[in-house]
Amino acid sequence: MANVIVDDKPFTGTHVKTPNADLLMIQGPRGFLGCGYFDVETADKIGDAMAVVRGVCTFDDMLKAEVVDVSKAGAELGIALGMTGREALVRMA
Repeated sequence: MANVIVDDKPFTGTHVKTPNADLLMIQGPRGFLGCGYFDVETADKIGDAMAVVRGVCTFDDMLKAEVVDVSKAGAELGIALGMTGREALVRMA
């Protein structure tokens, strides 16, 4: 795990290396930003706030990448498609 700081707020980054990919997640108090490995349908079923970015290999990539999917609970926090991962995390702080 790693500390990821966004706008002076701490988040927890988790990086799991699989045989074929890097599974990345940055977790905040109200939700998390995940790589394309994560499924919004599952987040919706359990009520988690989540935004998804794709084509990322590092936490820094995640902050710069565009949100391509968002759970219903994430949308209720103001997260929208097209915003950056950084912008999504600020709404999860």
